Order: sequence, then C-alpha cells, then structure tokens
Amino acid sequence: MVCNQIFNLIVDLSGGKNYYDIRKKCVGDLCYDFSNMEDFLNLKSVRDALGVGDIDFVSCSSTVYEAMITDWMRNLEVGIPTLLEDGIKVLIYAGEYDLICNWLGNSRWVHAMEWSGQKQFIAAPTVPFSVDGVEAGLQKGHGPLLFLKVHDAGHMVPMDQPKASLEMLRRWMQGKLPLEQDGHLSPI
Repeated sequence: MVCNQIFNLIVDLSGGKNYYDIRKKCVGDLCYDFSNMEDFLNLKSVRDALGVGDIDFVSCSSTVYEAMITDWMRNLEVGIPTLLEDGIKVLIYAGEYDLICNWLGNSRWVHAMEWSGQKQFIAAPTVPFSVDGVEAGLQKGHGPLLFLKVHDAGHMVPMDQPKASLEMLRRWMQGKLPLEQDGHLSPI
C-alpha cells in the first residue's frame, strides 16, 4: 500500500501521466477506452458462445479488485522456475512505454530468476521481433523461456499494437518464437 501511494503521488506530480503508457495523459478511470470490447463481449451472441449466460462483462470489477488486492505485492515469480523445469513454455512480454509494469523491471526479474537455464538465458542474444519485415520489438529466449519487449506499446499491447501482438501470439502458439529477422529460428 505504501509503494502504491508513492507511485500515485509521482503520477499526480507528473500532471496526470497515463501510468499504462507514459506518452499519454490518463483519460477516464482506466486510462484506456474499453467501450468497443465491452460492447462486443456483452453481445448476446458472444455471451452465448462463451456460455456465460446473462452475466454482464465489465472492464474493471470492484468485486474482482477486492478479491485480488492482497496479491498486488506478492512475488508470484517463485512458481515460474518449476514450470520451466517441467518444459512448459513461458512468454513474458511488455510494452516499452508501460510505466506500471515497465519492460525494464520485467526484464530484470526475468534475468534474475533462478532456474537451470538462467545462465544460458542471460547469455542468449537479443534479436529483433519483426512483423512484415518491420522491427516490432526485441526478443530474448532460451529453452522454454522468452522475454519480448514490444515497441510503440503501453500496458495494453494488443490495443496499441494489434498486428504485432496477434503475430506474437500466433508464433508463440506455433512454437516459432523467437525468430531472427531473416525468419530462421534463433539458436536457443
């Protein structure tokens, strides 16, 4: 709570910067416009397809917030090494302009995480993540772990870079990340 208060004070002193995207000013309660997503997810046809009945979708639920508040400052990284040791692939990505979950802090905890492939991950090259021949980010990986910094994006990478995030997910699900710029698999 103390860290959160300090962070909020800094954001206030900055003139209302958007803590999800430091290039922008925060507009609205959530600093992003989720109205299109809310409208879509509340269509009867979509709710029926998802099997959620008459439950309305909301972008930010006070019920969920209150239930998860104690997890805010809990270190959940401790469970990831077990996943990696079991060969479960883990993708950590961050938008380069996100302040609240900034790419540098994420990169540092990923590099500091202790697991059997840590030294090889640290030594692995950082290579471009390109979409349609244009660099859309930087990626680094070894074995089942990949870290990807997405260029020109804030916290909501899919809203800021929809094409790049879709390609990131496609490649990840197909086992084709990381890729070097020439389209060949990076040695990991």
